[in-house]
Amino acid sequence: MAVLDIPCLSLAIGRLRATQAPHFAIHVIQAPYRAGYVLHDSIWSDELAQLWWAWQELFSARGLPDVPHVSQARPPVLIESPLGQPVSRGGRLMQTLGVGLWHWLFDGPIQSSLDQSQGIAIGQGKPLRIRIDVRDPALIEIPWEIMQSDAGKQAVSLSQQLLFSRTTSDVDALPALRSEQSLNILLVLGQDAAPGAQPNSSALEGIQKADLNRLRLEQEAIALTRILNPKGGDGRRMAPCRVDTLLQPTPAELIEVLEAKRYNVLFYAGHGVPAPDGGMLFLRPDMPMNGTELAQVLTRCQVKLAVFNACWGAQPDQQGYQVIPRSSLAEVLLHHGVPAVLAMRDSITDEEALSFIEVLAQALAQRMPIDQAVAVARQHLLTLFRFNHQAWTLPVLYMHPEFDGELIKPSDESLTQIPRTPSQLGQPTPIAALRSLETSRVWQIRGGLMRVGMSAENDVVLSSEPGVSRKHAEIFYRSVAEGAHQPTYFLRDFSRYGTWVTVAGDWQKVHHQEVSLQPGAQLKFGGSQNSVLEFSVMLSEAI
Repeated sequence: MAVLDIPCLSLAIGRLRATQAPHFAIHVIQAPYRAGYVLHDSIWSDELAQLWWAWQELFSARGLPDVPHVSQARPPVLIESPLGQPVSRGGRLMQTLGVGLWHWLFDGPIQSSLDQSQGIAIGQGKPLRIRIDVRDPALIEIPWEIMQSDAGKQAVSLSQQLLFSRTTSDVDALPALRSEQSLNILLVLGQDAAPGAQPNSSALEGIQKADLNRLRLEQEAIALTRILNPKGGDGRRMAPCRVDTLLQPTPAELIEVLEAKRYNVLFYAGHGVPAPDGGMLFLRPDMPMNGTELAQVLTRCQVKLAVFNACWGAQPDQQGYQVIPRSSLAEVLLHHGVPAVLAMRDSITDEEALSFIEVLAQALAQRMPIDQAVAVARQHLLTLFRFNHQAWTLPVLYMHPEFDGELIKPSDESLTQIPRTPSQLGQPTPIAALRSLETSRVWQIRGGLMRVGMSAENDVVLSSEPGVSRKHAEIFYRSVAEGAHQPTYFLRDFSRYGTWVTVAGDWQKVHHQEVSLQPGAQLKFGGSQNSVLEFSVMLSEAI
């Protein structure tokens, strides 16, 4: 499955400030079809407020936040358990809140846009990406990952057909990312307890404890390295994997190692707390590092995925029970241009975290997109700890709005030769190409696939043309019926501003669509005034 081909539906949730009521605007900011960009106003109901308050009372280890218009006058009404099937109050509460959140978010035209988008994805034989941008700080802590369309249905973050993640539009632009074939992980083990948690001791006792702590960290590093090195044997092609470890490094040591080698995953295990500048990670005693500082080196070194086994990495900081906007570690890293961040919404036990991480690493090594790999690992947590346990709801995935989810290049994306039937052997080979009408430069379409865009990894690089996206479009070969005289090529557009194509002599704009290309068709990538390229199919010598 090519990650660039996955249709995406992105939603933004923002509070309307003109009214005192908890009134929110929900609008589609990305859809796989033009009419899907819709807007809907919604009131945060007393019933939802009661359910969220009850969830916090039952599950939260952090305490009760200041949620919108909560009244404790009556307990929430929970979904009844099926006859003869005992379900705990926690399970019923989780299901009731999940259904309530789904119907609050996917209501009216938003539900219609979801239905149409999912229909397009199903028609293409692909999953649908769903990303939500929660712009109101008071709603960030809510476990949107538990949303489900109805009682007994699968939660959105568990689905393989709806690949769920959070995002934010308050981001720096995503730079061109290198394409990689291996899983390269830097494992960082930091301080595992809050500073000052240890009682005072003599100097000798302090040395002994330091030695014991170092030994424990080394043993933990060996165990985590074994877990992060995925095992094959399921018939899938596994990517090579390398895991390097750092034990309680200083910030300078961490930066030096990140800059010395090419890592695509940073994995941190240790103590962390919410703080205004992206949380605080305690690498070692008296040497913390905040998210803003960490983001600079991660983006500079092109780390694609940062994973934090630390409490509250996906939670914003609070001041006087008021949430500080854009203060969580995950949001700050994304804001500075880290493509994907996986952090915990609440505290998580070592057993839960290790179970999740082991399956996640294996799924990533199987070249799955990051959001699909997280869904697989989340399913594993639910299987181990059951639905009514919140372990599977704790990992929160944030993805940059411009990131396609590719950590390792999928093996099925390697270029292949155009298939030839026995009856075609000895006949001239069709060769497709693009030709500039201004410079007469020719780009052959080799292996049946050509990528066009602004970044250097494309086959046709249009870095000086206005409106051309980093990964703009593909021209590819698709098999046709036996006996056809001409190969069939298609253009698939992924861009922000679209591609102009001549059809029967007239210019037509193609945006997030797929169209067939006839020999002689002319194309403009990006703006309508850009340079003209001509598509042609020629015949080579017989083979």
